[in-house]
Amino acid sequence: MQLRHKALAVHLLTATGAVLAMLAMLAAVQADWALMFLWLVVAFVVDGIDGPLARRYEVKTNWPAYDGELMDLIIDYLTYVFIPAFALFQSGLLSGWTGWFAIIVIVFTSVVYFADTRMKTRDNSFAGFPGCWNMVVLVLFAVEPHWTIILLIVTALSIAMFTNIKFVHPVRTERWRLITLPVALAWVVFAGWAALVDFHPQSWANLGLIATSVWLLFAGGAQQLMPRRRRG
Repeated sequence: MQLRHKALAVHLLTATGAVLAMLAMLAAVQADWALMFLWLVVAFVVDGIDGPLARRYEVKTNWPAYDGELMDLIIDYLTYVFIPAFALFQSGLLSGWTGWFAIIVIVFTSVVYFADTRMKTRDNSFAGFPGCWNMVVLVLFAVEPHWTIILLIVTALSIAMFTNIKFVHPVRTERWRLITLPVALAWVVFAGWAALVDFHPQSWANLGLIATSVWLLFAGGAQQLMPRRRRG
């Protein structure tokens, strides 16, 4: 296979995220939350794979007719933001004004963040919370905290989007990647496990989700508090 055809194949792989988003949305409309999150986990895996492949096969050079970054952003907004926000509202985890507040804040702040050209830092981390609501809402489904805790988390992370707090990219942030990448892979396993058992409250997957989420959420901030020492 020629290099340009491999580049095209990467674009088409990215495009499958739109199909996965539709499958997740159909499950969400039927209130089949476990199936919805399984599709979102698959989409999360595809999103983690297509980036390294795009850089390896230099898709901007070898198949420039398609804008892979734009395609990725569209799909990410659906799978990371729009569908999880719908699930949070429709599931009843937040009711009344709290549900309306959450979905409006999530979809509004996220679309503004996704359009921000300053969202990436020099070390390929994210500047501010990167709108990974698919991960957040999945954990909320598994743990089912009190509605006040959910509202606090949604508010805090929405504000964090527009701060200089760093959030690591599991693949592209080099510092602590030997820890962060396995933790991210473990999160995927725990997420799939939790969805397969329909978010059973006694599942060990819930503890795994909490532990891995804490690392992914706070590793970037910890790096800022402990900057690298310059070599003499």
